Parts: sequence; C-alpha cells; structure tokens
Amino acid sequence: MKLGMSLLLLAVVGVSPEIRYFRYDRAIQSSGQSSGQQSGQTCVAIDSGIFAHAAPQLADLRLFRGTTETPYVLNVVEAAEPGLKEIQPLNKGLQGRDTVFDAELPDARYSDVELAVTAKDFIATVTVSGSHTQGAAETRLGSYTIFDLTGQRLGRSTVLHLPESDLRFLHFQIAGPVTPENLTGLSVERLPANKPKYDIVAQSSAIARKDHSSIVEFAVPAHVPIDRIAFSLGAEPALFSREVTVSAAPASPASGADGVETAPPVTSSGNILRIHRVQDGRRIDEERLTVAAPFVDFATGTTWKVTIENGDDTPLAINSVRLEMLERRLCFEADAQGSYELFYGDPALSPAHYDYAAFFSAKAAAAAAATGAEELNPAFQARPDERPFTEKHPALLWLALIAVIALLGGIALRTAKRTPPPQS
Repeated sequence: MKLGMSLLLLAVVGVSPEIRYFRYDRAIQSSGQSSGQQSGQTCVAIDSGIFAHAAPQLADLRLFRGTTETPYVLNVVEAAEPGLKEIQPLNKGLQGRDTVFDAELPDARYSDVELAVTAKDFIATVTVSGSHTQGAAETRLGSYTIFDLTGQRLGRSTVLHLPESDLRFLHFQIAGPVTPENLTGLSVERLPANKPKYDIVAQSSAIARKDHSSIVEFAVPAHVPIDRIAFSLGAEPALFSREVTVSAAPASPASGADGVETAPPVTSSGNILRIHRVQDGRRIDEERLTVAAPFVDFATGTTWKVTIENGDDTPLAINSVRLEMLERRLCFEADAQGSYELFYGDPALSPAHYDYAAFFSAKAAAAAAATGAEELNPAFQARPDERPFTEKHPALLWLALIAVIALLGGIALRTAKRTPPPQS
C-alpha cells in the first residue's frame, strides 16, 4: 500500500530539476560584467543551438544562480498581434468620381491596413488622412497604390503601408475603378511594443533546377522552430510574381523500416513578388520577399524543401534563401552579485511554471545579456530510472500472467479428473 502511494505521489509531483542530471550548460554573460553587473530585469536571446539539444518546446530549460533555481519567462516578440478584423467601412459613397469612406481603428499602434476589394484587374490610388477624435482636423498620412494584376501574372495587393500611427479615425479616398460596392471591409494588425527580430537558423545559395522550378533544401535539427523563409534576390527582374511551396518532413528511416512509420511532410504555400513600374499613370512599388513557414516539431531532424515555381519565365537570380526564427528571449531578475547558468538536456523534466511569468512585464530598459558557448555539464550523470518495476520490464509481467493462466488451467484440469461422474 505504501509503495503504491509513493508511486502515485511521484506521478503527480513529477521529477525535480537537479544540476547533475542536465547534459548541457551555458554561462550567462552580462553586457555589464566588465563594469559591474547591474541588478534588475535582464534578457538573453535563445539561439537555435539550445533548441537542438533541449527537450521539445524547451521544457527542460532551467536557469540557476549557483545551485539555486531562478524563475524566468520566455518572451517572444511576434511579428504582429491580431487586431480587429473585418472592420466595417463607414459612410461609403462617392465624392465626384472617387470612392470615399471612413473607418474607426483599434485603440493601438498600427501600420499596414488591408482593404477588402472585390474588383478585378485594376490599379487605383488611395489617399489616407486621419485624426484622434471624430470631426477633428485631419492629418494626411499619404497616398498609396493598390492593384490587381493577376491577369498579367503579377499578383495583387490591397495593403496600404501607412507610417506607424495610432490615429483612431481614418478617411479614405480611392481614385480609380473601385466603386463603393467593391469595398467590403478592411483589416489592421496591431504593432507589437517592440520590433520583432529574426535569427538565421540556416542559409543556402545552392539552388537546384528541376523542370520549371527552383529548389533549395535544408537540414534542421530536431525541435528548432522555423517562423519564416526569406529570399535574397538580385536587382533584376523588376517585375515578377512567383508561387512558393514549403515542405518539412522528418529526416528519419523510410516508412516500414523496423516497423516504424514516417510522419507525412507538412506543407504550406505563399507568394513572393516585386513590382516597380508606372502603369496607367500610377507608380507601383511593392515587394514581398518572405513567406510564412508551417509549424512542425518532429522528434528527429527535419528536411526542409523550398520550391519556387517559375512557370515559363526565366528562373530568378537567387543570392540565398534563409530559414529564420523569431527571437526568443529569456528574461529574469538578475542580482548584481550573482552569476547565472542555463542548463538543459534532461528529457525527464516537464515545463517550468513560475509566478514570475504571471506578473512579468517587459521593460524597454532591460539589461541585455548573452549566452556563452555550449559546454557539456562536468557534473552530468544519467538520471536513475525511477519507473515502477513493471514498466521497466513489461515482458516479465506478461510471462507472469501466462504462468498464472497456465497454473489455473492445470488446477482446473486436475479437479475435473478427480471429480467422480454423477450417479444416475
């Protein structure tokens, strides 16, 4: 009974982090160490090498000051925070031959605004002005070109790249073949408090050609996140629009090897384009040279394949293709007298949960720190197998069960032989 209660308690509580059970460690090198480290919020970037050797989703990542575990939070600056979608245009109508409307934007800073336009094969100019309060004097934000050139295989864009703003009320005037009925809504993405940073995970200029496609492949260690694919291209051509397919598959033995099934690849698609031209008296300057990556987290290394569909056009002059991940920052409250180390490589651990994360607020003045080179933990020893005996040796359980069944069968057979037949 006591043994059963102990095993139940172990299952509920889980294993505790101990420095001797971590395979890897990295010293935290504060930028202020040379002039005396300062106390307060400190943040350090987590590079892809840590993901490669840590448990999935960094579940076993722990920060220690000496032998004392230190609470931390992992902070990811997203490219954009979801804002209000499908904002309804207000006061739609005509001003002369131009379509005009108003919109109330969310109470946040924003930049790009996308118009939902049903028109096809058009080029139009959108002039935008705005104010903080309805009816107040307006500030002109600029004029922007929107277009649909899919008939020329040059893509479509109805995004207005406004300067960063927090104006609540915007007024739009569209000059071109877009009617009030063509405008069905607009959407906006709120900007994060800090500009996102991307780290290069892998980069290649080895471009293979197959049929009408340009292909580049990468090998990425297990658990390393990829958030986007970026393309570095030559100055020419000035006009192109190409579809891009991205696939990621586990780099594991083929299906059926040793009875193991290989997980199917995960795929996504996007578009890269560049348009610098004057058409119908309107200047178009639009570039999109990144595509989002599909989410994957295989237990093995991953093979990434990026395919650019060229059609019958000349292949693009690609300088390089990069797999990038959003910067993840580990933030904690540093002590001026302390030295800190990151430990990881103990797959038995569950993700850490600290009160610090619930009350964390990123500070613009947080001290920057860096991790030293990855080292093998000199105190490392393998964690003892604390599973119950039956889990360690499942075959013995089956053998014991078969033996019991055989024994019971033998007893039943002997009993049947000794029992006299019933008297008539």
